Amino acid sequence: MAATAAPSTSLPTPRCNSRRNIFPSPANTLRWVTVFKHPIGRTQRATAGRVESLTGTDRSIGVLVTDEEGDRIRRLQNGSDVRGVALEGEKERTVDLTPQAVEAIAESFGEWISENSRRDQGQPDEKIRVSVGRDPRISGPRLGAAVFAGLARAGCMVFDMGLATTPACFMSTVLPGFAYDASIMMTASHLPYTRNGLKFFTRKGGLSSSDVEDLCERAARKYTARKMGLGRGGGGVPPAATRVDLMSAYAQHLRTIIMDRINHPSHYHTPLKGFKVIVNAGNGSGGFFTWNVLDKLGADTFGSLHLEPDGMFPNHIPNPEDRTAMSLTRAAVLEHGADLGIVFDTDVDRSGVVDSSGTTINGDRLIALMAAIVLREHPGTTVVTDARTSVALTRFITARGGHHCLYRVGYRNVIDKGVQLNRDGVETHLMMETTGHAALKENYFLDDGAYLVVKIIIEMVRMKLAGSDEGIGSFLKELEEPVESVELRMNILTQPKYAKEKGAEAVDTFKKFIEEGHLQGWELDACGDCWVSEGCLVDSNDTPAAIDAHMYRAQVSDEVHGQHGWMHLRQSVHNPNIALNMQSSVIGGCQAMAKVFRDRFLLASGLEKILDITQIEKYAEKGTD
Repeated sequence: MAATAAPSTSLPTPRCNSRRNIFPSPANTLRWVTVFKHPIGRTQRATAGRVESLTGTDRSIGVLVTDEEGDRIRRLQNGSDVRGVALEGEKERTVDLTPQAVEAIAESFGEWISENSRRDQGQPDEKIRVSVGRDPRISGPRLGAAVFAGLARAGCMVFDMGLATTPACFMSTVLPGFAYDASIMMTASHLPYTRNGLKFFTRKGGLSSSDVEDLCERAARKYTARKMGLGRGGGGVPPAATRVDLMSAYAQHLRTIIMDRINHPSHYHTPLKGFKVIVNAGNGSGGFFTWNVLDKLGADTFGSLHLEPDGMFPNHIPNPEDRTAMSLTRAAVLEHGADLGIVFDTDVDRSGVVDSSGTTINGDRLIALMAAIVLREHPGTTVVTDARTSVALTRFITARGGHHCLYRVGYRNVIDKGVQLNRDGVETHLMMETTGHAALKENYFLDDGAYLVVKIIIEMVRMKLAGSDEGIGSFLKELEEPVESVELRMNILTQPKYAKEKGAEAVDTFKKFIEEGHLQGWELDACGDCWVSEGCLVDSNDTPAAIDAHMYRAQVSDEVHGQHGWMHLRQSVHNPNIALNMQSSVIGGCQAMAKVFRDRFLLASGLEKILDITQIEKYAEKGTD
């Protein structure tokens, strides 16, 4: 989740003023660390073996280490987040997000914030204030203590928000009465209970992928040093963290927006009186929206689902893309005659909805709904989405006078593209990914699932006040649906540390095969990484972000149907696999594409040796996933 793009700031390379010999060695082999031959009375660092924060007195050090210790930290980077396995329970996955690793990362973030605050504000003596929130995962309290310790070691004042949402963490840096310098949210979104992670924010927004890469590099050096017994370890008296009630202030912020923008002529303070709304929080952090927003505004929320936080997520995956989550919410809406159903993911930076007729609205439908609302408020605006959206969505947006820019998959990529377009003079008010991440220019470019729902609720009430009996689903009457839409996965058959490299090779081979004409009727979209649809304003792309994952989209044609579909191939940022998305306007079109992809690409290139193509083979033969 992200707000406005934070500038990338490279961390300084540690220097050692008394370096003698650093013995070079091949990657992934043993490395000698610098040998110090004089008293170490102050903090010194050595780049060999990536060691940092050495302390001691009157001693010589010669230690043999492997880079694998640090690489475990580096591999925790997940695009602009940190994610890892925090608990035992996953096949073939060991725990790598340990308290020691988290402490080193939090300390590195605290140092990073301090350095940048001094540079930006010129206030070297000001103590940095950092808030910390978490979702209900059972690993949260233990890892939270490690976050507190790391921040305290970096000299930060720590404010504990307890159970929180990711958007609320960012808002803690801008809401009056709080305005912290930075924030950390502990979450792994919709991933299993065994996972956890960290998201980082400043007042400028979420950190970029390159920023997080720098943090993990710095943390890796700290972690390696401590494993060797050279750095300052943890332990001792737990650091103090001041408990704060940020969520109540954030909920009040949302209530005020709803009251002000509806401006109900009869009951300003309870504009939702007479409306029934079902919330499915998936046992994540989203229950607050029911009792602290909707109920207080007069809504009837009886029948809502899974509101109590439960870090084991016993009912279903807390994800608005999950079929079970959406179907359960749909059933509750129909059973209780509700006007609206809401589905949140674990940390509430994503959402989906169900209208009064039981129509599930996520993916392209949700983007279309928001585009229709935003285009009424900002005629002619550009809408940025990821490149997995349908051709029909483009027609829907352009028919309403908007411009549609399709960009790289990944919510940060989509949001950063919107920020860039605005900076380049192209009015862009909505940035959305098919997963349910939605950022609006009016709301700090922040992908906030609760704010997204607030926009929809306001429109729902306005329609009723205008005398309409139609629900929000009426916005989608003119949205065509693709005949077929499929997503398949191919696991990368290699050690995790090589997966990113191998995945990039596979995706680039896909591009090469198309360019060389091996896939007849297949053509890469116009701009490769940045595909721009008809009617879009082509941006200057003066400040491209670093590529976090390789991906390409191809238009597919055949002699019978002409251009009938597309295929999008990309590395997963979250897991060691490659995702394959297909859409077709003809029955059997996706299966035909899968056969060509398997026979003329995977088998012809030999990539079946490094990729598990089981799902591709099954779909190519049976047409089912």
